[in-house]
Amino acid sequence: MSVVLNIEEICRQIRPADRDITDQVWKIWDNKCIPLRSLEWLQETLVRIAGIQRTIHPQIEKKLTIVMAADNGVISEGVSQSDYHVTTQVVDNMIHHKATVALMADYDRSELLVVDMGMKEKVDGVLDFSLMRGTNNMAEGPAMSRETAVAAIEAGANLAIQKAEEGYGLLATGEMGIGNTTSSSAVLSVLSEKPAACVTGRGAGLSGAGLEQKIRTIDKAIALNQPNPADAIDILAKVGGLDIAGLTGVFLGAAAAGIPVVIDGFIASVAALLAKQLAPASAEGMIASHCSKEPGAALALKMLGLKPIIYGGLHLGEGSGALLIFSMLDQIFNVYEKLPSFQEGKIDTYIPLK
Repeated sequence: MSVVLNIEEICRQIRPADRDITDQVWKIWDNKCIPLRSLEWLQETLVRIAGIQRTIHPQIEKKLTIVMAADNGVISEGVSQSDYHVTTQVVDNMIHHKATVALMADYDRSELLVVDMGMKEKVDGVLDFSLMRGTNNMAEGPAMSRETAVAAIEAGANLAIQKAEEGYGLLATGEMGIGNTTSSSAVLSVLSEKPAACVTGRGAGLSGAGLEQKIRTIDKAIALNQPNPADAIDILAKVGGLDIAGLTGVFLGAAAAGIPVVIDGFIASVAALLAKQLAPASAEGMIASHCSKEPGAALALKMLGLKPIIYGGLHLGEGSGALLIFSMLDQIFNVYEKLPSFQEGKIDTYIPLK
């Protein structure tokens, strides 16, 4: 990649989907030998991708799953049953194709890229974009500086733009970082102006007492840091995480480059919301894979204006939910290209009911 863009330049490049293209693709669909709109979500998603790619023949053959990894200083408050060593081990498993996301990426013919955005410990084989060795404890002050939050967003955005230049047609978002459901819940609480108790869940398996401590910690961090709900970067810096910041950048960079991004679960949805606040048109290239079991997940997707395809109580993270729909998207792209028209299939054209 010849030019590294700053956040303002990236946001200026983001355009809404091409409505002429989406209208054309719907006309093509409606002339296919199939009951009108009978593969609803899948057809809608292909149309969205066509509008973002600005072609009636969209392509998603070359896929990439980007996992942003980072540790969160807030775990010192007892908001997780694990510590940063688990982040290190899971990321190492990803690199050696022993983690869930790696196995799923292999199966779905997606390349996997793991990025260290701010892990406590380094892991060989990981792309190192680290800006600090884990965030600060947000219950004692800002998680990071505003400058660090901006740099993390820009790193993720420029990475997505680079991958678009390398020919990738579809990205999926994943994350790994002990404590990141705490920072994600804090960010969503501020963005939605809902109490922490309404958007906070058990994460990787907290007890009832652990959940109460998690909620108290988020309330304390928000009261202490006073993040501005209208300023995505301020929220990120004060109560966010470096993995969330990197993912926010991926959504922005992909939108600037005109390629769609599949959102995984709760954490990625929160990052997508931050990207939408920074550049509203970026949401047009986002695809919601599933609604996580985390309490704030449905709210985040509602705020994004997106409907997921899977409701399965998933809450693993890593990008696992996003990868589940890759094969479904391959199916609909195959149908779109190969299904005959009504005339070719010798079937009377369907007429919409009024």
